[in-house]
Amino acid sequence: MRIGIDLGGSKIEGIALDDSGRAVFRHRIATPRHDYAATVTAIRELVEQIEEETGRSGTVGIGIPGAISPYSGLVKNANSTWLIGQPLQQDLEAALVRPIRIANDANCFIVSEVTDGAAAGAEIAFGVIIGTGTGGGIAIHRQPLVGANAISGEWGHNPLPWPKAEEIPGHECYCGKSGCIETWLSGPGFSRDHQRQGGRGDNPKEINRLAEEGDMLAEASLQRYEDRLARALASVINILDPDVIVLGGGMSNLSRLYENVPHRWERYVFSDHVTTRLCQAAHGDSSGVRGAAWLWPESPERDVS
Repeated sequence: MRIGIDLGGSKIEGIALDDSGRAVFRHRIATPRHDYAATVTAIRELVEQIEEETGRSGTVGIGIPGAISPYSGLVKNANSTWLIGQPLQQDLEAALVRPIRIANDANCFIVSEVTDGAAAGAEIAFGVIIGTGTGGGIAIHRQPLVGANAISGEWGHNPLPWPKAEEIPGHECYCGKSGCIETWLSGPGFSRDHQRQGGRGDNPKEINRLAEEGDMLAEASLQRYEDRLARALASVINILDPDVIVLGGGMSNLSRLYENVPHRWERYVFSDHVTTRLCQAAHGDSSGVRGAAWLWPESPERDVS
């Protein structure tokens, strides 16, 4: 059995998968925000609950909103700031009395999708989570690419490619830079851009509805968003040349993206033809936790006594 844990800023989700990938247990609890010790305890208790409910024990993979630094072994780059600088892997291995695997949540997302989701069978896949933030992950031969600095796929903290005059210098980002892709393509970034142009609607779903009803400002905002997303993904295609790009997060629910963005990215990709597919995650908001479970390719059976 494989156990996956998705450690988010507001909730912690746990799942148990059998060897066929079927979910046999799933549960969510609130994240103890700003309390590191309580977060470790919550994860331990959730794993214990999963094993008690299923009557089996298993491997444990955990997706986090950050990364484990290869230099220090401590958490870095986490939106959940109370994790930063903490020895999360060591503390969880001690609490769970077993080795665990930890990966960035975007890496878990794309691992799930290449294993049995929208990118199944892809040799190279890029996963994008466009929601409150903008994250990216890379999978090659079904394995997450971590990189020498554990920042592989950190696409959202690069500048928006081929910027137009009105996009320079760009908006300030929480990372300390300006003009990051995240400031344009996250859900809040899209909504702010729309409102700066005098548009109605304070969230992407509402803005999309207004566009469908003929609101010209909403339609213009969506077209700007599609062009920016096309430019940003074209830069990934030019470097990584993936078979497929999978979108997740709240913005991925805009169905028009999957037709309009590939049409737009062709003018930016350095090729005479682009075969890279753009598709929506098959497992929705379950991709992250499923991918955490799949961090273990093998699942040794250990019965709970």
